Amino acid sequence: MFLSFEGIDCCGKTTQAKLLVEKLQSVNNTVLFLREPGGTEISEQIRQILLNKKNLKMTQITELLLFSASRSQLVTEVIKPAIAKGTIVITDRFVDSTTAYQGYGRGLHHGGVKSISSIATSGLMPRKTFFIDIPVQEMYSRRLASHQEIDRMEMSNEDFYHRVREGYVELAKEEPGRIVTIDGRQPIDTIHETIWKEVDGMLHTVNE
Repeated sequence: MFLSFEGIDCCGKTTQAKLLVEKLQSVNNTVLFLREPGGTEISEQIRQILLNKKNLKMTQITELLLFSASRSQLVTEVIKPAIAKGTIVITDRFVDSTTAYQGYGRGLHHGGVKSISSIATSGLMPRKTFFIDIPVQEMYSRRLASHQEIDRMEMSNEDFYHRVREGYVELAKEEPGRIVTIDGRQPIDTIHETIWKEVDGMLHTVNE
């Protein structure tokens, strides 16, 4: 089983992904949790380039190709072998991030972005994607409260994030069977229960 978590920055997706990992492990599942970009030696090096605030001259196409290169390495080196062994793989971001951020956010050609993503992943897609949705203003409030230093991607303006969120909303409309939209303003436990109900149902289907 391959699952992914998506959403704009500070939506709570990482927290929910980790809670799901813990829950799955508590009922004797083998789980691998990965973040994007990253997860392999090469992918982590690419991550440093992508997020470094010194790289403000990076073009939008370069950004797209670097994210895709990192993902290609992760899919080939880690994700596919893990799935083949029966491991449940959970990723903090996957191809939907590229469609939302580089396609909608940066305004790159959507068809081109999806084609590059398909090449990078050899067509691999998550069985289920949890889109934790929050308003852009909620993102800024949470970021301010966290006192964390922002990276190059997070330096993007408010209009950019509105486009990214709209991208996620559109993707969820296009693939309602795969993408589950969850209001990220709900209590953490409530969101986790919603996600677990969905995943538990899939586990029972697999085991039948």
